[in-house]
Amino acid sequence: MAAEIGPAGAYDATDLARVHAACFAETWDRETFARLLAGPGVHGLVARDRSMTVGFALVRVAADEAELLTLGVEPARRGEGLGRRLMLRSLDGARIRGARTLFLEVAADNSPARALYASLGFAQVGVRKGYYARGKDRVDALTLSRACS
Repeated sequence: MAAEIGPAGAYDATDLARVHAACFAETWDRETFARLLAGPGVHGLVARDRSMTVGFALVRVAADEAELLTLGVEPARRGEGLGRRLMLRSLDGARIRGARTLFLEVAADNSPARALYASLGFAQVGVRKGYYARGKDRVDALTLSRACS
């Protein structure tokens, strides 16, 4: 059975923090997710399989621009198309909320995510040098964008 995608609310904050911790070295806690989900212009999506959260996406819309704040899929569930489905739903949600363009940042060394975004038509529009910490090293963040249409 494929995971179902639906809206995320503050009540999902603990599960989102758990999945985020499985995906990223620099993690966000439950309070961060609860605050973001309660914030203006933020909408979240959660992917659930048999009531277990296996992925999520958070997007903030301001005026006619949107920003993907974070996207994560449980490592054991990668390769099933959940990231693609979450991104497509995020683009739709941003468009419905009036955004014309969606921006995101991705670590330059995150080849799977970069491949996903490229396959969805995202193009690089900037670089943040040394944005992500990797132990003693720093990795650039690539800024990408795409029309929400």
